[in-house]
Amino acid sequence: MAASAVGVIFSNLHEENVPELVRRRTMGSIPFGGRYRLIDFPLSNMVNSGITTVGLMTNNNYRSLIDHLGSGKDWDLARKDGGIILLPPFSDESEQIYTTRLEALKGVTSFLARRQEKYVVLSDCDGVARLDISDIIAFHENKNADITMVTHFEEVEKTEHYMIIGADKDGRVNEVKITPKLRGKAKADVYINVMVFNRQFLLNMVEDALTHGYNCFESDIIAKQLDSLKIYRYDFRGYYAGINSMASYYKHNMELLNREVRDELFGARDIYTKVRDSAPSKYGDDVIVRNSLISDGCEIEGTVENSILFRGVTVAKGAIVRNSIIMQDTIIGPNVSLDCVITDKNVVIGDRRHLSGCEILPYFIQKGTML
Repeated sequence: MAASAVGVIFSNLHEENVPELVRRRTMGSIPFGGRYRLIDFPLSNMVNSGITTVGLMTNNNYRSLIDHLGSGKDWDLARKDGGIILLPPFSDESEQIYTTRLEALKGVTSFLARRQEKYVVLSDCDGVARLDISDIIAFHENKNADITMVTHFEEVEKTEHYMIIGADKDGRVNEVKITPKLRGKAKADVYINVMVFNRQFLLNMVEDALTHGYNCFESDIIAKQLDSLKIYRYDFRGYYAGINSMASYYKHNMELLNREVRDELFGARDIYTKVRDSAPSKYGDDVIVRNSLISDGCEIEGTVENSILFRGVTVAKGAIVRNSIIMQDTIIGPNVSLDCVITDKNVVIGDRRHLSGCEILPYFIQKGTML
């Protein structure tokens, strides 16, 4: 279990990467994998490592997130002391809503100052992984680090915003590149927006940033203070899915159709989510279902291939759904044909519609749309 630590999750950062999915929700409440939300992964990682107090930072569109989390009981966080604590999107001294990580950290200092835990674990909601937070904190302690940044060795493209972290043989960070220019694709150790701090060090760092008028955590603190701060890189080598575009959202959802990916992501440690008491899915006599994830409460009368169906989806007789992600309570009418389509929740697609996209540009249908 983790040493004494408190968690802080930023639910709104990186929303500009997937504007279609966050018009009515936060980044953290984006549905993923048939039954989960993105926040389920960092929150479960913390709970599985013994963290029982988690501060949740959010600045808008948080109704669906609060509805999903409820009292926190599904994560064993319905507690008198600790649990999930909703943090305001501004500091005690300002009513301006945060727009950057450093501004958000300024707003969370009063919460952290009241805590007694030795460490703080910060996480965003744009990554899907099964991280052992206990191991990261042990690494942080062993290195006597000021900051530990978690990275993943992966392929990046020049169109993405990312931070490449270089380190010496001991793991101490000696180079930071923020969205460097690349020719095509390249592999690198990319920061995946998970960090560990000593709590008092973080409070002092934020106070110092306020004194100097710093605005950007990455460039003003990390990149400029590599020599003066003990910043270490923790290399995570497991499965990681970074959600930084609609194409990556589609790609990483579809990767779950691979049993090896599912076993690695959901195997040894549970990923918790809100429990919805749904009846088992119903299948008609002549249905065809191949290589798909079908959640509870679905009614299938047509064909579903290489697709992910969230809870309560209806596929009428004669309909064909291929290579698609169909979110909760969507109704697909008779003789409809879908290929490389993402529907948000509560979509209704009428008879004989034919819609298709492609892997790098899936066809997206907004929540509540009727076609």
